[in-house]
Amino acid sequence: MMIWKTRRQTLDLTKSAAVMGILNVTPDSFSDGGEYSLADKAIKRALQMIDEGAQIIDIGGESTRPGAEAVDALEEIVRTVPIIEALRQQSDVLISIDTSKVTVAEAAIDAGADIVNDVTGMRDENMVQLCSVTGVGVCVMHMQGEPRTMQESPSYEHEGGVMSAIQAFFTQRLVSLEALGMNTDCICFDPGIGFGKSYQHNLNLLRGLGELQASRPVLLGVSRKSVIGQLIRENDPAQRDRATAIITALAHKNGVRLHRVHDVKGAAEAIRIADAV
Repeated sequence: MMIWKTRRQTLDLTKSAAVMGILNVTPDSFSDGGEYSLADKAIKRALQMIDEGAQIIDIGGESTRPGAEAVDALEEIVRTVPIIEALRQQSDVLISIDTSKVTVAEAAIDAGADIVNDVTGMRDENMVQLCSVTGVGVCVMHMQGEPRTMQESPSYEHEGGVMSAIQAFFTQRLVSLEALGMNTDCICFDPGIGFGKSYQHNLNLLRGLGELQASRPVLLGVSRKSVIGQLIRENDPAQRDRATAIITALAHKNGVRLHRVHDVKGAAEAIRIADAV
C-alpha cells in the first residue's frame, strides 16, 4: 500500500493517481509568462483546475526556471499567501506551496497550505522541523546546482549515471529526514526533470521512472519542459501540453501516481485512458 500523508488528508496512491495543478503567481514563469500573477485571475484558474480534476494546487511565487533570479521571502509571501487564503475559503482542495524558504512555508501553512514543495530537497533543517511539527506533506526534489546555473553543463560521475545518482539521493534523504523526526509517510520524491540535467539525463530518467518507485511515491514534473520541446521540436512551452499528456499516461503505467502539470484536463484524461487500457 502506497499512501502520502498531508496536513488534512491522506492520499491512497496504491492504484489511483493525483494530479497537481501548477499555479505560478510570478511575472517571469517560463511557461505562462506571469499570466496568473493577478489574484483574481489566479483564483479563477485554480478553481478551473479543480473542476478539471486537480486534487492539489501547487502555488509558486518564485520562478525556478534556468537562469531565474532569486526573490526575497517577503515578496514571495506577498505573491502567494493572499491566493492561498482566498482559495482555502472557496475550496477544500489540497494546497501546496512551492518554496524553499522557511518563512514563506510557515506563512503559507498558516494561511491554509497542506504541502510544502521544496526544489532544494529539504536540506534546511529548519524547514524539516517546520514540516515535521505541522504534519504537512513534503515534496523532496533533486536538483544539481541552483536555478541560475543548473543548466551549465550538468554532469553525473556517480557509477550508474543519473539514474543511480537520483536513487542514491532519494535513499539518503529518506534516512536523513526520518532521523530528523519527519514522518516518512509525509514524503514524496521528485527526480527534478530539467533541474541540473541534460537532455539525455532527462530522457534516461523518463525511461527509468519505474525503477525510481521504492518505498515512497514519486512526483513527476515534466510539464512543458525543454526535454519535451526538444523531443517534439516545439519552442513554445504552451504548445507542449499534448506531449505532456502522453508522457503522463506512460508514467502512470510505470507506477507514477503524482503528476504536476499545467494542463490538468489533459493529464486527467491521459490517466483515465491509461487505466482503461
